[in-house]
Amino acid sequence: MKVLVINPGATSTKVAVFDEETQVYKTTVDHSPQELDRFDRVIDQADYRQQAILDAVAQSGFRLSDFDAVCGRGGLYRPIPSGTYAVNDRVMHDVETAPYGEHPSNLGAYLARRIGDMVGVPAFFVDPVCVDELTEVAHYTGFAPFRRLSQFHALNQKSIGRKAAAALGKPYEEADLIVCHLGGGVSVAAHHNGRIVDLFNVKDEGSMGMDRAGGLPVNQLINFCFSGRSQDEVKKILGRQAGMFSYLGTTDFRVICARVKEGDPKFTEVYQALVYQLAKDVGAMAAVLHFHVDAIAYTGGMAYEQSFCDDITAYVGGLAPVLRFPGEEEMRSLAEGALRVLHGQAQPREY
Repeated sequence: MKVLVINPGATSTKVAVFDEETQVYKTTVDHSPQELDRFDRVIDQADYRQQAILDAVAQSGFRLSDFDAVCGRGGLYRPIPSGTYAVNDRVMHDVETAPYGEHPSNLGAYLARRIGDMVGVPAFFVDPVCVDELTEVAHYTGFAPFRRLSQFHALNQKSIGRKAAAALGKPYEEADLIVCHLGGGVSVAAHHNGRIVDLFNVKDEGSMGMDRAGGLPVNQLINFCFSGRSQDEVKKILGRQAGMFSYLGTTDFRVICARVKEGDPKFTEVYQALVYQLAKDVGAMAAVLHFHVDAIAYTGGMAYEQSFCDDITAYVGGLAPVLRFPGEEEMRSLAEGALRVLHGQAQPREY
């Protein structure tokens, strides 16, 4: 079976074709800021991005009628359990109205449905960032009006959870794992019997990332918010100019690691702080799992740096065996989710 996979990002749209689990075509269509600035809202980009996808398919040598399904990356929808979802009218409405936030990934499912309808094949999305399998206790904060949100790298977290369990020779549904997604954003999650029961998400808490702050001291944060800056300014600074960037002026982890290897004292100290914070997050997730951990898995682009993973392991290696799956395979994960439904291995969930 052939699956067309689409993944809209902030400045590009990735397109791939899978024949069963073999990727037979992949391309990235880049979008300049000038092109995207023409659109006030994400939904306004739909026709533009759809045409880019159709052009990419035409250039690939495939026809839309060749595909058995279209699968798009999911975005900021309402909190839902993990799984493969058929794109229904409620999804389309939520993308058009964006009640849960604007992000280009919202268009993944939306465009999958529009393109699938052109040739009468099903459209799916898989494990969007809004996957919420947290226990009710895990949703509690320290202030009754606030509720912890589950927004993270669900697609890659779930994929690596399955791979880690397979490497251990046991079903994912019977494994206790801690998965660390180490990329431009970071997330550390506790996987218990096939569910992600708690996590740290760099947007709100836990370790800093390359340009995001992670958890911050509450009183200092309050003072910062009332220092004459607007709400938009605060969100921009803490979401794009915080984290490692605020200390070192770069978000290129390769540059940071090179400077550490050269012995630069400032880069070394900030790097060590990142390692330290991630290790604390792993320890917290181990407590969630009652310190019964089958394995700790590292993934994401930063996991290509063996020495970085080794430095985290120096703190947490006594908890469990450590596995490393560098990079991320979002396109493959989307295709695999669609194929599980097409082959009758799973039922599509309803949004």
